[in-house]
Amino acid sequence: MDDKLDGIHKEMALRGRIGGYTRSARYPADQLTARARSGFLRRFEPTDPNLSPQERLRRTKAALKAHMARLARLSAKARRH
Repeated sequence: MDDKLDGIHKEMALRGRIGGYTRSARYPADQLTARARSGFLRRFEPTDPNLSPQERLRRTKAALKAHMARLARLSAKARRH
């Protein structure tokens, strides 16, 4: 029974991989990830409603850079120990 399930899981994984490659071949990468990137960046947007769109974008980019720098610091620290 376990061999049968293992075969089914391998078949499902292969079908998923084929579907992913087919989708990647049909659409530009930025189109495939646009919603995910938008949702991720929304986490860093300032909440002040009085900001201009330019200032909101500048602060969002700065917050994202700070987040990535924190992750890089933690990663380097983990490799040292």
